[in-house]
Amino acid sequence: MQRNNSHSVIVGYLAWIFGFIGAHRFYYGKPITGTIWFFTLGLFFIGWIIDFFLIPSMDREADRSYIQGEVNYSASWLLLFFFGVFGVHRMYMGKWISGIIYLFTFGLCGLGILFDLWTLNDQIDELNTDCRQAFARYS
Repeated sequence: MQRNNSHSVIVGYLAWIFGFIGAHRFYYGKPITGTIWFFTLGLFFIGWIIDFFLIPSMDREADRSYIQGEVNYSASWLLLFFFGVFGVHRMYMGKWISGIIYLFTFGLCGLGILFDLWTLNDQIDELNTDCRQAFARYS
């Protein structure tokens, strides 16, 4: 049986570097604890240090929860982390109109970025599911 590998441990550890603001938790689909980490600096850095050891299990859980497909989770998240205010991650996913809106409004003044931190995995999962259904329909 082929293992689904929707998320990357390497990207998880790269996000962990900025994990005191919850980046790795958002990446692995944990928006509530990501928000808590954001407002408490990784639970005062203690939770951030503990997460260094939890990343492999978070990766396995995300791989079970999200469908690998046409849109790459790691690429989308890296684009969000580094170029989110310019909407590049949305353009990568084929959401050109909202990407251009982000470009001219700096991610809707940060609120759009917050929305994407909470929902990006689900957005990608939906796109990948739609791509699989379309492929199955035409093959």
